[in-house]
Amino acid sequence: MNGAAKGAIIGGVFLAMLGGAGYGAYTLVADEGGGANAAEVGGKAAPASKGTGPVAEKDAAATAKAFLDAWAAGDDRAAAELTNNAQAARTAVADYRTKAYVSKTVITPGTPDGTTVPFKVEAEVTYEGSTKPLVYDSRLTVVRGVSTGKPLVDWQESVVHPQLQKGEALRAGTPASPPVKAIDRNGKELTPELYPSLRTVLDQLRKTYGEKTGGTPGVELWIEPATADAPKRSLLTLVEGKPGEIRTVLDADVQAAAEKAVTSYAEASVVAVQPSTGDILAVANHRKDGFDAALQGRRAPGSTMKIVTAAMLLEKGLVAADKPAECPPTVSWEGKPFRNLDGFSLQGKPFSTSFARSCNTAFIGLIDQVDDNGALPREARDVFGIGLDWKAGVVTQDGSVPVTTGPAAAAEYIGQGAIQMNPLNLASITATARTGVFRQPVVVKASLDGRTLATASRPLQPGVSGQLVRMMKQTASPGGTAAAAMAAVRGSDKGAKTGSAEVDGASSPDSWFTGFSGDVAAAAMVEGGGHGGDAAGRIVAGVLNS
Repeated sequence: MNGAAKGAIIGGVFLAMLGGAGYGAYTLVADEGGGANAAEVGGKAAPASKGTGPVAEKDAAATAKAFLDAWAAGDDRAAAELTNNAQAARTAVADYRTKAYVSKTVITPGTPDGTTVPFKVEAEVTYEGSTKPLVYDSRLTVVRGVSTGKPLVDWQESVVHPQLQKGEALRAGTPASPPVKAIDRNGKELTPELYPSLRTVLDQLRKTYGEKTGGTPGVELWIEPATADAPKRSLLTLVEGKPGEIRTVLDADVQAAAEKAVTSYAEASVVAVQPSTGDILAVANHRKDGFDAALQGRRAPGSTMKIVTAAMLLEKGLVAADKPAECPPTVSWEGKPFRNLDGFSLQGKPFSTSFARSCNTAFIGLIDQVDDNGALPREARDVFGIGLDWKAGVVTQDGSVPVTTGPAAAAEYIGQGAIQMNPLNLASITATARTGVFRQPVVVKASLDGRTLATASRPLQPGVSGQLVRMMKQTASPGGTAAAAMAAVRGSDKGAKTGSAEVDGASSPDSWFTGFSGDVAAAAMVEGGGHGGDAAGRIVAGVLNS
């Protein structure tokens, strides 16, 4: 995982906005220096009954109310004693007032749903004479204490604010990095309000380049990350700073299309890349956890990996796009059987048809002729740049094709096993196949800060790129697995590859799809989305049509 500065994978959660209906009428305004007794909060005794078995809804409501009363009153000790992690809870509740500078807190509990209790926070953040309202919805869950048997709030950082994750905290003040005004390749401003999927990208650009763009910081409430190398995430601006301007290679129009395309599916991600330059044109995610899976995900890519496997087989002279290739229903490698979907076979058809129909056995059946478990990982690294140290200007996971043995090595030929990819990696693979040369993807040009981009050891051998492009075009044509999805893409200069990746314990495979149209390559992944053309393919088509 790499960027202009190294960073940990930081996910997120979407703010669950709860309506006002169903909330109780309890309000308490905290007074400076005030405190509530642990046994009596807000004039009512805190629940302390012991028991066994599931917590009753009425006990959950009573415990939640007592906790919220103590929190609103600023009584960190009383609040902490009503949780199953008193030390962490006491620190967080105390820091809410002293380090996040939240005051005049009004907390209104909602109607419980079993042991889960929603609530609304209405407060103010005041720092050095500047004040702004802070309003948000959150929820908590009540569990039974392991040793005490009492109903207790199951302590999570997200109780304090729904966007907080493990190890994170709220802080207010003057952040170290000034704000930045990010603009796209055509001078259009990119904001998280217009392009929500870019929030993580914009936060990372601010952390890395904020001090280099001439801006000055203001006063903010932010989420302090769990690790020092991750970016702060701004929640509220009390005093506007002066932003510095940073030009990206993103395209606002393509980004808008990507944002729209992913909203049709849960747990969906997409990236678009310009093959001629390596510029990242768009990054979009639609996920419950807010994680940037488009750039930082690590999942098996299924048959989209056959682009790399096909390149290796073509370069070794074991196949040619127009020459016959065996495609039996089943093959075995070291005792492990591998099958085609529904057991189909192709007799006397060229390798391009096996590629277009995604014949697993045509690829795995040649592994004994390759006779080198490191051949595929080398092809991925030396030609397609997978696993190199990408410095895109933001944090990325740069793919992994490890050297394995036995059936695991055969599984990698069809994108299963230990391979890890994300839509960025797949879009880059397609861009490399399209042009024959790996160009490291970037969000900002290397000239901005003089960083060194990753370079592959060599280009594709002469003629191989052309064969890959022809096979991808056939895959997008009638009879190919990508035909239905790519039918919506305008023009004839288009190609694609589908993929479905089995995931242990999942009821449906991940849906993968990568394709190109003109000088745009895009790749998408939908967790649990099924066949590549059914979900991810529609997302890619929507982006390519932009």
